[in-house]
Amino acid sequence: MSKRDWFIHLTSDPLDESACRQWVSDDSAGGIVVFVGTVRNATSGKSVVALEFEAYEPMAIQEMERIAQRALQNWPVHKIAIHHRTGKLQIGEVPVVIAVSAAHRKAAFEACAFCIDTLKETVPIWKKEIFEDGEVWVAAHP
Repeated sequence: MSKRDWFIHLTSDPLDESACRQWVSDDSAGGIVVFVGTVRNATSGKSVVALEFEAYEPMAIQEMERIAQRALQNWPVHKIAIHHRTGKLQIGEVPVVIAVSAAHRKAAFEACAFCIDTLKETVPIWKKEIFEDGEVWVAAHP
């Protein structure tokens, strides 16, 4: 396992889902799983106008690398891309893309689920939900 096995990216620019998929492509991969998170228009019954993401970048990148390392150690996967966006995003925009390649689909699915679940629990990225009548910060991490 080396840094060539993962591609971590934190940016305010729009994310490129196809670039993530292409980066994890491997001739020995029988499956590629791509998770694309999108900004939805409602949460807990309230209409959402937009989401805003902020990150403590050095620590966020370090933690995203740690997640990729753990996934590579715990599942027989080939490559992992974890990309997250910061800034204000509108409904339908993409704040996160995770792509995983493996010889078999089960490992790719499980590793991808681990990556998104752990990212939401441990990476210092904060999300502000913006409503028509106010806003609230949610999902604060260590």
